Amino acid sequence: MRVHELAKDLGLSSKELIDLLARLKVSVKSHSSSLDESTVRRAREQVAARGGKAAAPAAPAAPPRADVKTPTGERIISIRKIAAPPVEPPAEVPAVPALRAAGTPETAPVEQPAAGAPAAPAPTAPKAPPKLGEAAPPIRIAPVKPPSREAAREATREAVPPEEISQIFEPTDRQAPPPVSAPRPAKPPEAPKRPERRLPPPPPPRRFHAERRTRRAERKVEAPAETTVVLPTEITLSGPVAVGDLAARLGLSVGDVVRKLLEFGILAGVNQQLSEDVVLRTAESFGVTVRKLAAVAKEAVKRPTAPAEEGAVPRAPVVTVMGHVDHGKTSLLDAIRTTTVAAQEFGGITQHIGASTVQVDGRKVVFIDTPGHEAFTALRARGAQVTDIAVLVVAADDGVMPQTIEAINHARAAGVPIIVAVNKVDLPQANPDRVKQQLSDLGLAPEQWGGDTVTVEVSARQGTGLKELLELILLVADLHEVRANPDKPARGTVLEARLDRGRGPAATVLVQEGTLRIGDVVVAGETWGRVRALLDERGQRLGAAGPATPLEVLGLESLPNAGDVLEVTRDEKLARAVAEERLERRRTAEAAARPAVLEEHPVEEARELRLIVKADVHGSVEALQQALGRLETPDVSLVILHAAVGPMSESDVMLAAASRASIVGFNVRPEAAVRRLAEQENVEIRLYRIIYEALDDLSNVLRGLRPPKEQEVVLGQAEVRQTFSIPKIGTIAGSYVTSGRIVRGAAARLLREGAVVYQGAISSLRRFKDDVREVTEGFECGIGLERFQDVKVGDIIEAYEVQEVPA
Repeated sequence: MRVHELAKDLGLSSKELIDLLARLKVSVKSHSSSLDESTVRRAREQVAARGGKAAAPAAPAAPPRADVKTPTGERIISIRKIAAPPVEPPAEVPAVPALRAAGTPETAPVEQPAAGAPAAPAPTAPKAPPKLGEAAPPIRIAPVKPPSREAAREATREAVPPEEISQIFEPTDRQAPPPVSAPRPAKPPEAPKRPERRLPPPPPPRRFHAERRTRRAERKVEAPAETTVVLPTEITLSGPVAVGDLAARLGLSVGDVVRKLLEFGILAGVNQQLSEDVVLRTAESFGVTVRKLAAVAKEAVKRPTAPAEEGAVPRAPVVTVMGHVDHGKTSLLDAIRTTTVAAQEFGGITQHIGASTVQVDGRKVVFIDTPGHEAFTALRARGAQVTDIAVLVVAADDGVMPQTIEAINHARAAGVPIIVAVNKVDLPQANPDRVKQQLSDLGLAPEQWGGDTVTVEVSARQGTGLKELLELILLVADLHEVRANPDKPARGTVLEARLDRGRGPAATVLVQEGTLRIGDVVVAGETWGRVRALLDERGQRLGAAGPATPLEVLGLESLPNAGDVLEVTRDEKLARAVAEERLERRRTAEAAARPAVLEEHPVEEARELRLIVKADVHGSVEALQQALGRLETPDVSLVILHAAVGPMSESDVMLAAASRASIVGFNVRPEAAVRRLAEQENVEIRLYRIIYEALDDLSNVLRGLRPPKEQEVVLGQAEVRQTFSIPKIGTIAGSYVTSGRIVRGAAARLLREGAVVYQGAISSLRRFKDDVREVTEGFECGIGLERFQDVKVGDIIEAYEVQEVPA
């Protein structure tokens, strides 16, 4: 017997019985464990001793009773029909829980085995219950099957009126019933009235649909009054536009625009592009004027025709420090500003263009430091364009160098006065006179020699000559009368641009005229934005910035290009239109200037190095692009797929993986997630901090991409000593390897009397009956040549391979 069966007989739950067995030191695992007879007997005796059911399963016949208790503590209702004929012999009826509604009555009482009290028929039955044998074993009841829904419906239809029911018992507690000493006649309790359930009245049919129709009708009536479409008087478009975009610009629904197009005989969907003529005709039909973006942009960038001197006041001079690399430009500025900028630059050379303000005798002077490396030509040219005075720094020990000449040309092209500062005069090998002679040859004769070029001998390390240099700068500025109008709309030049992770695009701007304020709408090249913050070179926030003020501007939508002009516009709509027009114009120019590469160079001959360039500032990106372009050779082309400011991202790695490119990082580092993704995608990342290191390394890479030379290497020779003809295979040459080795699949040629008869490959190679990969010198083998059968005794089979060696 299983645990749950014994628990059912004893009126206990399986858990209670398991606890009881544990106290009897009988270990069971679950309710489905089997028990032997001795354990069952001990459990029954224990339950009987504790006042539970009797241990004996059989019981003598007892007077009829109507309340039969099931092992779960429920009472069975026994009812009968008046007109039901007697059934012989009485059949056993499965127990029905009292919680269910009373079903059809039965003529025979329900027999239910019990351990303590015998089951008895109902007292109202016309016949006596069948007698049970005194020694009969306990009757086992089949598992009760819950009645189906259909049976419940039938029972409800044939329900007997309440007055016909003999007994109705309420369910008792589910605890095990106490042992009954002797049966007694049951007193039929009064039948309780069935509680009436008051259901809510059913809703009127189709009320919801009626309300919905009513609401629809109300909306249809109120719609014309609520929706009053106010069309714009003018819209700005740059070219073909989609139907949905046109509807949004006109303030109409897509359906209105589609219906208007149908009137013109044009069937178009929401995403279909419309030509400019169709857009113009459709907008005019709604009474809206269409203006082209190019015309709006041209009007926006027109400067006022008022005289430049109107309302102008003196401003601080802008001084650009230029010269060859490592001639002491930044060190000279550090001595003037008493800062240590040079120590912060990697490799000791300036790789960014920076602007700062210095107070000299109560007057403000703006200094701009430019890089001297040859790769930063554009940065030096940009510095010369925004400056008032150019200070040319020449080292007394090196003299005039190539970048010194280039700086002179930039300053002359910008038309600004030049002040020469001969630096490092404190060194033992310094020769200032030689420097002056070299400058005189270039047309910069010093004043000491009767020329018109201001020349000062300085030492940035010892600080000598700095005061004289500052006085001369102020003197030249007064002579040229640098002035600007602070009341005009602000206009300046973007010196640098970088992407700050916490603040977004940040542009270093030198305001040249007007006053820039927080909240101004500006356009800079192909981007625009509203000024959110203005920071000076020390990171202090400013509310406004006047002429000749270097500052950092936050709030642009994207990074501008270094050298772009920043201007204040009247509203965001106009700024966006100007930026979009410039972007469209650049794309058109690039598409027209793009060469037909596939026509000029066949695909199989094309060798290229694809790069993605990321740097900390826009000036570095620009310098890298120009310097890498000069590394290109006729054999190998260099393609920069993407160049941007900011740290490397996962999208850069995915682009490099898809296009088989490498990533070049200049003063930026990839994050751990980007490194892991690059390793997974097998993308090479090259990081540099000094520009000449980057150029040297990438030049070596380009040199390695040159097409290698092909060189033939003989692997071995074999002499044909016998031939075999095998059906479906062909002729096999039984050969002896005289030198080297013969490799299966290698290129081969057949020599007959010194002449090449066949050139192809070795298709099969066997030694005895086994296929082998190679056979070395001194061994015999069978050789099959690919698509060649005319092999003769005495021929020489030569195996070789073609190797590529660097050019």
